[in-house]
Amino acid sequence: MTPTLLPGDRVLVRHGAPVRPGALVLAVFRSRPDLPVVKRVLAEAGDGWLLASDNAAQGSDSRQYGVADVLAPVVWVWRRGGPPARFGGWRQAGGWRRAVRRWWGMRPVP
Repeated sequence: MTPTLLPGDRVLVRHGAPVRPGALVLAVFRSRPDLPVVKRVLAEAGDGWLLASDNAAQGSDSRQYGVADVLAPVVWVWRRGGPPARFGGWRQAGGWRRAVRRWWGMRPVP
């Protein structure tokens, strides 16, 4: 998904959130159910979704694997390895929840 996502980036997904065209999502292609992927939604296709890679020259998408099932939309992206230090205690029980509530919506997903 370069240039949108780079190696080492982490994403936060929200299960149950609505899916819309143009959004980044965590999904599995029906022809490859063992391989979760992060892709961009193109359109709804019956009871599934058509997905595209942001790097058309290198990536694989619905052109190769067909319809996908979306597991959850991506709502947050941390660059290169994890949340910033200002999220102090995010790994402690409930710490990440406080951090997400505090910063929710402050940085849009590309």
